[in-house]
Amino acid sequence: MSTTTLPTDGFTPAPELADVLPPRKERSRLGMFIHRHPTIAVGGFMVIMFILMAIFAPLLGTVDPTALAPAKRTRAPSEIYWFGTDMLGRDVYSRVIYGSRISLIIGFAVAFLSAVIGLFIGLISGFIRSVDAVVMRIMDGIMSIPSILLAIAMMALTRASVENVIIAITIADVPRVSRLVRGVVLTLREQPYVEAAIASGTRMPTIILKHILPNTFAPVLVLATFLCASAMIAEATLSFIGAGTPPIVPSWGNIMAEGRALWQVKPYIVFFPALFLSITVLSVNLLGDGMRDALDPRMAKRI
Repeated sequence: MSTTTLPTDGFTPAPELADVLPPRKERSRLGMFIHRHPTIAVGGFMVIMFILMAIFAPLLGTVDPTALAPAKRTRAPSEIYWFGTDMLGRDVYSRVIYGSRISLIIGFAVAFLSAVIGLFIGLISGFIRSVDAVVMRIMDGIMSIPSILLAIAMMALTRASVENVIIAITIADVPRVSRLVRGVVLTLREQPYVEAAIASGTRMPTIILKHILPNTFAPVLVLATFLCASAMIAEATLSFIGAGTPPIVPSWGNIMAEGRALWQVKPYIVFFPALFLSITVLSVNLLGDGMRDALDPRMAKRI
């Protein structure tokens, strides 16, 4: 069978469209991620900046945040004292920078401990009905008390320290995680693959670790970000009323508490730590909102 060729005398075939258009630049993975999840990108970037600020506080032009200089007290913000000085002559800028360490340590520690302890309690309660009846009533009793009042009561029974603040706030936050995990477990127990594993004689620890636990990570991770933000606010509140970290510790709550007496004449003493606390909490909340949207298939953003 012979093939027929078109005459090409004086005729140039039209080029393909793909040959005419310039090649499309493929977007990098990082660019695609930022485009799809801008909230995570913004919140994560800001959180990383605060973490780096806390780690490299001695390299950011700071001085000893506890050094007293009565001759330089209540100085207004200037080129020498960027955030001014307090009533004892201490550099407010240095105290605010070092105070980020306390807030971040307490926030991350409370989020981690609450997530781990609440995850364990929720998994056990969701699978063992006899334990659920007792443990959940205890969790309900703890949740019936406002978290800040419970933390104040815990601090009243112990001495003021960073460790005791972490423990007090963690006890108030564990019921939130445990109830969330319990609800997820009760839902997953009705899934066909879990029922099949039970019917095939799979041991309960294997079912929990292989089928249940991986499905609880996403909601617990999102909740942990909000617990981190709320723990920072709780620490500042406790320190502000004198029931948190020791006064010698340069935390944002202590700085605001020390400057409230001069708020009307020297507002910068309270303004700067409050500003840093607000931005930090906002950053963590943005990160949590973005993670919720990214991990929830029904709310996931698409390009």
